[in-house]
Amino acid sequence: MKRILLRSGKSPFDVVPVEEALHRDVFATNSGNLIFSDATHKILSVPGRAEVVSNGIATQVNAAARINEEYDAFVVPLANAFRPTFEAPLKRLTQLISKLKIPVVVVGVGAQAGLDNDPARLKSMESTVRDFVSAVLDHSASIGVRGEFTAKYLTDMGFRDVEIIGCPSLFMYGDTLEVTKRVAAITPESRISTNGSHTAVRGGLSKILKRAHERYPHLRYIGQNLTDARQLHWRDVDSPAGRIREMPTHPDHPMYREDKVRVYIDPVTWIDDLKEFDYSFGSRIHGNIAALLAGTPATVLAFDSRTLELCRYFEIPHRLLNEVPEGLDPAELYEEADFGALTGNHRERFDRFTAFLDKNGLENTFTHGDGGKAFDKQLRALRFPAGVRPWIDADIASLTSRFGWLQQRITELDAHNTQLKRELAKSRAGAKAAAKAAASAVPAPSIYRRARRVMGRALKPAK
Repeated sequence: MKRILLRSGKSPFDVVPVEEALHRDVFATNSGNLIFSDATHKILSVPGRAEVVSNGIATQVNAAARINEEYDAFVVPLANAFRPTFEAPLKRLTQLISKLKIPVVVVGVGAQAGLDNDPARLKSMESTVRDFVSAVLDHSASIGVRGEFTAKYLTDMGFRDVEIIGCPSLFMYGDTLEVTKRVAAITPESRISTNGSHTAVRGGLSKILKRAHERYPHLRYIGQNLTDARQLHWRDVDSPAGRIREMPTHPDHPMYREDKVRVYIDPVTWIDDLKEFDYSFGSRIHGNIAALLAGTPATVLAFDSRTLELCRYFEIPHRLLNEVPEGLDPAELYEEADFGALTGNHRERFDRFTAFLDKNGLENTFTHGDGGKAFDKQLRALRFPAGVRPWIDADIASLTSRFGWLQQRITELDAHNTQLKRELAKSRAGAKAAAKAAASAVPAPSIYRRARRVMGRALKPAK
């Protein structure tokens, strides 16, 4: 049985209450991360042959010896990791990988730039990226990247063992991906899901969302950031991102007040809910991938290179956000969307992905196992929390879980504070005793003083 350590916020089988999930930030600020990490977990879970263990997002360099002893491989699913704001975590990952003696496989890493694919903004962190990729390739046959832009970025640095494999998320169901238009056209009665980042909303998406909200009464916005979830569950706006009122997750937004916003802690509930929708659109790549996995048609409004290269690789219907009019009607996007290439070429992309895994010594459940049946059975036996909803109720049920969790945290913090006080008092007592002992100690007389006592007078230097 091979033991595989997987970098992920949490295991797909960890059922975490909403309050605890937000407190621990189990999806590393973006719930889309769990879609590709859960997919990777499933793909690598080969019954009787491989056990996958989630290690969390935090990188503990001092855990290298334990990892070498307990695991046979370290698999690292990444998204847009080559970006300045992720440089510090990337350095820590490099430090850990450099200390490992087991294979390290990176799946789906990407570089982030604008729609012009100009890597100039990444110049300052080039040495960090170079160190990371070098460390990975010292432990694997190749590195898997999201698309052509990232591949060119690395090959321009001189790296050759670079393979375009897309993102593991779309391979959650193996070589099968079924996406069909369930309705002939989008009408005011259609159920539409939409999504967007804070940057995209401020970059023009808010006007499109406003018009869609006016036209489609069953429109629902699905947020992905930790900020979004905290706004819904706690009405927390105490952050720069939290104060952006154009976001549907802001308590002042009409969609918030109408209970038309959600954030999901677990991909399984997210995908299940999207099965009930006719269409999805927006700037979030994994928000729309969640819809595609549900069989629901989706169009991406690409806002940067990280979304654009995935759309191009997987042939997901997309348009550039900076080129669409502010009065864009999602009905137009739905009418023009063609999913033939996405689904028709999926098998070829899946084969390329599994060949990458094979080359790096990793089996997959679809080729070597049960096709994910055991994984799905275990997942479906669990009861996950529903999507986080806006806090617009004042009834007992809506308050019980929140206040119960707060009371538990107060109790835990009080116990921790008491323990800290004891340790501080013990430390102070020890310091005081040491100081007293030092003050009462009589220093041993020097050799000169001992000799003077014997002679009974001062000693003169010899001539």
